[in-house]
Amino acid sequence: MSITLDITYKTALITMDDGKANAQNFDMLTALDEALSEAEDKASAVVLTGRPGKFCAGFDLTVMQGGDVDQMIKLVHQGGVLALRMYQYPLPLVAACNGHALALGAIYLLASDTRIGEDAPAKIGLNETAIGMELPVFGTALGEARIPPHKLTEAVIQATIYDPKGAMDVGYLDRIVGDGEAIAAALETAGRLGQLPGAAYAGTKRKIRRATIAEIEESLKV
Repeated sequence: MSITLDITYKTALITMDDGKANAQNFDMLTALDEALSEAEDKASAVVLTGRPGKFCAGFDLTVMQGGDVDQMIKLVHQGGVLALRMYQYPLPLVAACNGHALALGAIYLLASDTRIGEDAPAKIGLNETAIGMELPVFGTALGEARIPPHKLTEAVIQATIYDPKGAMDVGYLDRIVGDGEAIAAALETAGRLGQLPGAAYAGTKRKIRRATIAEIEESLKV
């Protein structure tokens, strides 16, 4: 199973693990969306993580480079809708980045409320320019929302890839813990955030992020 959901004491742990790089295809995006729906109904906070060493490598290249333009557009749109959902998700959403986070994986970090990485080898960043792809609006808008203006050119336009410490300096991560400790730290953080009044958390989040949400909604026509 590529997506698993475990809920303990009202904190949901969603794990992406396809046995490889966690590249996002149609099935994985749908399963992740369904896990977020179930967690929203049953939990008070959510942790999103990947398999050890591989948080998420981005979109599935068999689709992105497969020659079917309609399928490529459809996959990118579905990924954008999911990233938007994460960014305005009503519950606290904590990312436990336990490995490489590239392209859509880096966007998942930008869309999460709190991002915890590990002091271990990992590549993190938006590499679209380097592979000849123009970032969609949901990528640029989230970059503008979470990355400091003086770092936007190098991080987004110039496709710089960072190690975890560099990713924290730029804005992909909020803090770094020891190797193998991200999930435990994220669960502790999510448990604490989940005790905040839910309606106030969700309402304030949406107000603070309203401009970015509106920009992405317009681009996706959702």
